[in-house]
Amino acid sequence: MKTITFDNYYKEKLLSIPLFDNLPVNIKNEIPKRLDIKLYEINENTVVLEQGNVCCNLYILLEGKLEVNIIDANANEVLIEYIEAPRAFATPHLFKKDNRLPATFKTLEKSVLLTATKDSTFELISKYPDILKNFLCVSGNCNVCTTMRLDVLSRKTIRERILVYLMKRLDKGSSTIRLPHTITQLAEYINVSRPALSTEFNKMEKEGIITRKDSNYIELNLKAIKNITL
Repeated sequence: MKTITFDNYYKEKLLSIPLFDNLPVNIKNEIPKRLDIKLYEINENTVVLEQGNVCCNLYILLEGKLEVNIIDANANEVLIEYIEAPRAFATPHLFKKDNRLPATFKTLEKSVLLTATKDSTFELISKYPDILKNFLCVSGNCNVCTTMRLDVLSRKTIRERILVYLMKRLDKGSSTIRLPHTITQLAEYINVSRPALSTEFNKMEKEGIITRKDSNYIELNLKAIKNITL
């Protein structure tokens, strides 16, 4: 990791994340002043944080992309999610009694990571209730991602895993989603082989359950899906 300067460009990135977005200007101006910040440039394919490490900072990815994996009881590496900048991550673990990280975070491309000490983060969110509220929301959303991932993996068939994955990303009132993952990434995410995933997608399309469109968009036949037990 290479230390770099925290300038106005990165300040704007920092203030754009959900943790600090939609705050009054006077509070936003205080954030860079009160956080004890360090900024790092990290090459691709680099482990940033390892499973079992103590979470002693607030971690914010300002640029780049991370892959999050866990090692299960059988020593298998299991993909949990991808994190795209700008976004805070590992927030639920910062103030836990046992604050060891349950996963490993690795860069997929050249990235910029901001860290802020635990003490300065605590002082900031203690002083400003609006930031505390955002912090709790962001932490809750992280837990939702983990729960969603476990729900997908708990399904027995490839079709069930695909449909649960798609349905959980569907906006209310819509029948179309845009896949955030490539086919290879999705295969890793739902823990199946790429050929098996492609075969099942083709079957579902022939049966009229889904329709694949341009730019990774998929339209779901919600009426047909209702008849499938998930």
